[in-house]
Amino acid sequence: MASQLTLAITPSGRIAGIDEVGRGPLAGPVVTAAVVLDPARPIAGLADSKALKPARREALALLIEERALAFALGRAEVEEIDRLNILQATLLAMQRAVLALPFVPDHALVDGNRCPVLPCSAEAVVGGDGRVAVISAASILAKVARDREMVALDGQYPGYGLAGHKGYGTAAHLEALRRLGPSPIHRYSFAPVRAAGRGE
Repeated sequence: MASQLTLAITPSGRIAGIDEVGRGPLAGPVVTAAVVLDPARPIAGLADSKALKPARREALALLIEERALAFALGRAEVEEIDRLNILQATLLAMQRAVLALPFVPDHALVDGNRCPVLPCSAEAVVGGDGRVAVISAASILAKVARDREMVALDGQYPGYGLAGHKGYGTAAHLEALRRLGPSPIHRYSFAPVRAAGRGE
């Protein structure tokens, strides 16, 4: 189970955890979440979203939405990913999530090794989604939101298997790309998509 960093490391106040889902896929947006947990309403079982089964993630997402002081999602679309690059698009999506909160947090803990430009102090925490409860919560909300969207997009763009692999470069996805060519939600800045677009 994830645990919060000690107060010697984490300033007191309203701390936002920030995480992203969808940097690696060949299709779909990158989705981020910012969460401020309520110390008076703890949530047991928070962990890196990738380590949780889908049903458990869904249940925890409901608890986070019920008990958190605040939460918000951010995103960057495929066009922005292709124009900016995936790192800059991810940082932009993180910034959007924080700006969508109903208040400015006192501090932000960001999963990874880079921080976006934010209206509050921030620090990067490598592996934070498995170590820091508030980042774990953000990881779960972002993962649940993006997975739901990819399932919906599977209906709009059938044949790629988006509901199963969520846009990641699985063997089945790569084969579908070669067979069907890229869809409007594929990332042309990613080499396998470019290759499929050229018919390679």
